[in-house]
Amino acid sequence: MDAGLTQINGGLERKGSLTSSYLEEPLNKSGVVSCIFSLKEEVGALVEALKLFEEKGINLTHIESRPSRKNNEEYEFFISVDQASSKVLDEIVDGLRTQIRGQVHELSRNKQKDTVPWFPNDIQDLDRFANQILSYGSELDADHPGFTDTVYRARRKEFADIAYNYRHGQPIPRVEYTAEEKATWGTVFRELKTLYPTHACREHNRVFPLLEKYCGYREDNIPQLEDISHYLQSCTGFRLRPVAGLLSSRDFLAGLAFRVFHSTQYIRHSSKPMYTPEPDICHELLGHVPLFADPNFAQFSQEIGLASLGAPDEFIEKLATVYWFTVEFGLCKQGNEVKAYGAGLLSSFGELQYCLTNEPKLQPFEPEKTCQQKYPITEFQPVYFVAESFEDAKEKVRRFATTIPRPFSVRYNAYTQRIEMLDNAQQLKNLADSINGEISILCNALRKM
Repeated sequence: MDAGLTQINGGLERKGSLTSSYLEEPLNKSGVVSCIFSLKEEVGALVEALKLFEEKGINLTHIESRPSRKNNEEYEFFISVDQASSKVLDEIVDGLRTQIRGQVHELSRNKQKDTVPWFPNDIQDLDRFANQILSYGSELDADHPGFTDTVYRARRKEFADIAYNYRHGQPIPRVEYTAEEKATWGTVFRELKTLYPTHACREHNRVFPLLEKYCGYREDNIPQLEDISHYLQSCTGFRLRPVAGLLSSRDFLAGLAFRVFHSTQYIRHSSKPMYTPEPDICHELLGHVPLFADPNFAQFSQEIGLASLGAPDEFIEKLATVYWFTVEFGLCKQGNEVKAYGAGLLSSFGELQYCLTNEPKLQPFEPEKTCQQKYPITEFQPVYFVAESFEDAKEKVRRFATTIPRPFSVRYNAYTQRIEMLDNAQQLKNLADSINGEISILCNALRKM
């Protein structure tokens, strides 16, 4: 859980309404279930909520609180309970809904087939899991080039702290990069730029000069995430969000559903400028960003994110594999040639050359087959999947998403920046009205041509 949680004191027991809650079962603690919920600052609220657990005879093993990051009039509470059966938990969740009249979201009890894992409904919900990272940015493995470099590790922590404290809607803090960091960027930038004209897809090569013109892409300058985020929003609605380390596949893909890309801000170690064991700012800005400015690719990426919302764990793994072989290491046909569009290729001088040789095996992109392919993460890929086009890949991902077992469909509303679950007649009517409006505009435009 979040390191910012603090212990409860008596002054926080207020009565109010439960605005949101979710349950989760940590995989490493058998029988332990956790719950997060928010209460308004009114006397007796926490007592009323905890009474539900007491009445069912459930033992609380842990409890913490913190001021809500979404509403300064609320507090968020984190509790863990021991040996609670699913039936009893369902009764407690129902009690939280009816007695405190709040909206309850369940996260994880994934082993139950009839339970949908929690997912963000509003773009601000990304704040909830942005810091539930698998490793903090300054935590390096022993074989990392910067493992013994105390200055580099301290610098990595600075970047991780910026991301850890970031909240949706805030400007991304600007960073003053050092001369050494700029030199590392310059080496990578210079080498890759020589390959782009012959190896990168046309969409990447169309956008890259625009990034140089408007976003400060230069050999002697590391662009700022805030500037790039504004530019992407003007092109496709995508935006960047700083991240302190590696997110789980479920959380990372959920961000794409909102056209949000979680981006690192630190740079690889200067001792090996052409190598990085994890995503860094060279990978993000040179590999990912140019394609997020392309409308077709942006929609394709969002389709993968939307397909992940509420999906069972086994399908998250499949979607993550599809993402790996497309957004990260994808190839596509353009005319009579094959070009690279995956960020892992476009940010790696060695693999960008290798992927278009006769050495690796190329297969057509078919999500049902692609999702079964095993892949290495520390060496060049032995297999790549070739898409006919971004449009074709998008349609195939859409069809693949229909095989995901969940009791609803989802749609992203760009006006409200919310996910709409299409599970009732009113939602379907709203969607039909929206489609009818767009068709009317299309027909009117066609008549004037």
